[in-house]
Amino acid sequence: MTLGCDELFGNDYNRIEGHTTPIKVGDEFDVKIEDLGRDGDGIARVEGFVIFVPGTAVGDEVKIKINATQPKFAFADKIE
Repeated sequence: MTLGCDELFGNDYNRIEGHTTPIKVGDEFDVKIEDLGRDGDGIARVEGFVIFVPGTAVGDEVKIKINATQPKFAFADKIE
């Protein structure tokens, strides 16, 4: 079982230096992959917030589920 940041660090993990992320672990979104990261992960954005989605390509339209967040970006799994 993989734990998300909320499980590891508590619900306040998304709140850093008084800022909150527009997403949280477990959120699901329909997104379009806009770019590729340096490691080949697809990059989508929700409210301008960067989300890395492995196993996707530019132009893919996919449903994702957030599995980890950081102050400036998040990671998600493709669920469709």
